[in-house]
Amino acid sequence: MKTLHVKLFLGCILFALSFKPSTLNAQGCVAIRHFSSCVGNSLENNLLGKGDLQVGMNYRYFKSFRHFRGTEEEADRVANNTEVINHSHAWDFFLTYGISDRLYTSITIPTVINARSSLYEHGRNERNSTFSRGLADIRAGIGYWLLDPSLSPNRNIAVGLGLKLPTGNYNATDVFYNVGPEGSPEARPVDQSIQPGDGGFGFTVDFQFYQKITTGLFAYGGGFYLFNPRETNGIRTFRETLSPILENEAIMAVPDQYSVRTGLSYSLSDVISASMGARFDAVPVKDLIGGNEGFRRPGNVLSLEPGIAYMHQNFTLNLNVPLALRRDRPQSVTDRQTEISTGTPRNGDAAFADYLINFGISYRFPKSRTLEIDPSIRNTFN
Repeated sequence: MKTLHVKLFLGCILFALSFKPSTLNAQGCVAIRHFSSCVGNSLENNLLGKGDLQVGMNYRYFKSFRHFRGTEEEADRVANNTEVINHSHAWDFFLTYGISDRLYTSITIPTVINARSSLYEHGRNERNSTFSRGLADIRAGIGYWLLDPSLSPNRNIAVGLGLKLPTGNYNATDVFYNVGPEGSPEARPVDQSIQPGDGGFGFTVDFQFYQKITTGLFAYGGGFYLFNPRETNGIRTFRETLSPILENEAIMAVPDQYSVRTGLSYSLSDVISASMGARFDAVPVKDLIGGNEGFRRPGNVLSLEPGIAYMHQNFTLNLNVPLALRRDRPQSVTDRQTEISTGTPRNGDAAFADYLINFGISYRFPKSRTLEIDPSIRNTFN
């Protein structure tokens, strides 16, 4: 007789992206920094019996270079070689532990390597690059499946709470050229978009669900919201040196961030599944808690998200590639302040990516033999 966990695993593997931390990362955008749910948002969490342990790693990469003001692309930036180019690499190492068959806890240790190439940050006459790397903001949290997995194998929903710790360096510096006295090089903080950390304690709420539609076909969804109560982190942006009207953008903000996704997943075989969905990632114009002063690049991306996954026994691989459909850089609080004070319309820009690559690998270590399921539901996922 097959076990409950094996049956549920075959069901959940239909979700090709498996909601690993990387697959709920924000889409590639200068406005939207690397982040994921504190709890991990893995539908495989409902497979963890009491004492079970799951470990894994998720990798993310994007190249942002297309500039938008509002939803309009400034195509001339690329044509004139004045675009800002960010290359972002992130690795999330995570561990999830089953406290019970429904309650689980998770910790994520993220690391990043970022590179940023621009003209305007180096005197506008020549293109140079700045870099950052190291530990990002560690996240930890707890989640709970509202329905008993053994009694509800076709549908379930989980909710979670998490904490983000300011472990990442939010004052990473590098050499900027042609900006010091008499055009000399000068060490300055790198741009907000490539800082490993944001400098604030934060907390998240998240959810995830799945619903069987028919044999081999499931609907899925999930998301998180990161609350960052700290208003600014005290790190200078040097934007006020570019223009006097940017005086209100001299210090970095610590913005909120959120992501939601939904779609359909279909089992191609006992070990391979594919999915197609949509996702929406954003940094809002205003935080839900705390003030809104300081420099931020609010932005949002609507993406089409295809994916594929492979599972054999306790081993899982997954790959998804969100493709940007709509990109928007709305007017920020500081943009609006400048517009009011000068009487001239203002909407800053942000650079977005065309696509994002997410790749995840994980392994589950069961503590003991899994529970036999009732014969009436044991063939649910056949």
